[in-house]
Amino acid sequence: MAQKHVRGFMEFIRQQGVVGLAVGLTLGVAVTALVNSIVTNLVNPIIGLILPGTENLNSKYICLDTVNGVCTNKLSWGAVVSSLISFLTIALVVYFVVHSLRLDKLDKKKE
Repeated sequence: MAQKHVRGFMEFIRQQGVVGLAVGLTLGVAVTALVNSIVTNLVNPIIGLILPGTENLNSKYICLDTVNGVCTNKLSWGAVVSSLISFLTIALVVYFVVHSLRLDKLDKKKE
C-alpha cells in the first residue's frame, strides 16, 4: 500500500512539474534578494541625492502629527516608492527571463 502511494506521489511530481516550480521559486527568491539589495544600496541613495534634504529615499516621509516639535505619526512614502521600484524591477527581470528563454511556449498544452 505504501509503495503505491510513493509511486503515485512521484508520478504527481513528474506530471505537475513540481521540481521546476521549486527551482523557479528558489531562483525567484534569490533574484528578489539581489534586486532589493540593488534598490536599497544603489538606487535609493541616488534618488536621495536628487531629492534635496536626505541621503536615502527610504527616509522620505510626510509628518502627520507632531508633539513638542517631534514627528510622532508619519506617512513613509519613500519606503513605498522603494518597494514599488523593487517590484517593477523584479517583474521586468522575470518577464525578460521568461521571454528570452521562451518559457512561455513550454507552458502551452500540446494539441
